[in-house]
Amino acid sequence: MGGDSAAVQHQLKNVQQVHGADKAFAAILEDGSVVTWGHPAWGGDSSAVQHKLKNVKHLKGGYHAFVAILANGAVVTWGEPDSGGDSSQVQEQFLSL
Repeated sequence: MGGDSAAVQHQLKNVQQVHGADKAFAAILEDGSVVTWGHPAWGGDSSAVQHKLKNVKHLKGGYHAFVAILANGAVVTWGEPDSGGDSSQVQEQFLSL
């Protein structure tokens, strides 16, 4: 599960980096946007944060979640909340880094 990118293949143009989690993948495109696929609950569905995934500079996949660092230093996470996919409780702490 996670290896079939057929549903997003048309979006995978000018890929700069690809990162994997347990059963999901995320690609940073040349324009700084992110395309995800794989197990929806484990990072393959980034629709809840897609509007925030602009100017992504760094991306890392964990067990069932992803974290992205934007050009302005903002941190965006998605995936399984108990695996780090929900950083809403610590967002203010990221601002002081």
